[in-house]
Amino acid sequence: MTQIKETDIQHLEQAIDQMTAELEPLRKFIIPGGQQQVAYAHICRTIARRAERSIVKLSDSEKIDQHIIIYINRLSDYFFTLSRFIAKLKNFKQNYAN
Repeated sequence: MTQIKETDIQHLEQAIDQMTAELEPLRKFIIPGGQQQVAYAHICRTIARRAERSIVKLSDSEKIDQHIIIYINRLSDYFFTLSRFIAKLKNFKQNYAN
């Protein structure tokens, strides 16, 4: 029985939406790094993405509750948005790809 519920996913989505509402639209690819807290959020994002890929691969051979896959996907989105939000709060200029 999974411990992740629809409400957990909704909670992440609400947090993402609240932070996004205070951010400028993203028009270019962000190059991760720079300020330490921002970089940590990007590291968390990449770990969540790696976990997502592993879970999806596992779902090819095992029954995995879809809430788990959706949650871990949204978690990586949360960390990406958090990195942008921290940068804004700290008035840190992020690097963008050309």
